[in-house]
Amino acid sequence: MNATQILSRGLLFAAAVALSACSTSRTEMLNTVSMDEYDGESVVVMARSYHTGNATEKDFTDCVASQLRSGRNAINIMPKAQFVDAMYPWFEPRTVPNDISALPKLLNNPMIADRMRETGVRYVVWLDGNTDTPNGGGSVSCAAGPGGAGCFGFAWWESDSDYDAVVWDLEGTREAGNVETRVNGTSYLPAIIVPIPLIARTQSTACKDLSQQLQTFIASGA
Repeated sequence: MNATQILSRGLLFAAAVALSACSTSRTEMLNTVSMDEYDGESVVVMARSYHTGNATEKDFTDCVASQLRSGRNAINIMPKAQFVDAMYPWFEPRTVPNDISALPKLLNNPMIADRMRETGVRYVVWLDGNTDTPNGGGSVSCAAGPGGAGCFGFAWWESDSDYDAVVWDLEGTREAGNVETRVNGTSYLPAIIVPIPLIARTQSTACKDLSQQLQTFIASGA
């Protein structure tokens, strides 16, 4: 390794240390009502869909469901597909209740109420939100020549992960609580011969924060 390569790698390491990806997060519970003690009832995690066809990212919904069923306050999670099939057609995207005010009317139908009891589901967690990249800049270029190949430049981008979770209590036909999570971060890609991505994983942080708050809220009967 020649002196130029040593210097380049040293500068790259210094840049990586100085520009470590950073993020800030805020999670809060809103509209909380007194919850019954959790007794192992099933919970299903659903994503809000809109007429535009957009929906909360599937990987985020799957992440929250996975986090909820693990750890000290693990919750019994029914797979979304299983629940939707069992309740067909009342929880399909075009027929699902849009808000909590429509739930009592739906469950006043004895057939639907019986089907719901058979699923064992007590709470529905509705997820809404997304991860955006609103700002960014810089560039990285790579080339190969007689002396070898390398990449040079610097790029950065911001990520905003904003998600809400609304908890429906099917037995009480009420909205039990609302959790909001906001995570903002900046990622960097310095490149001196070798690019080193420094990623702010805002979506995974939002998933973890939101799930922990939901677990505490449901499992502890807050």
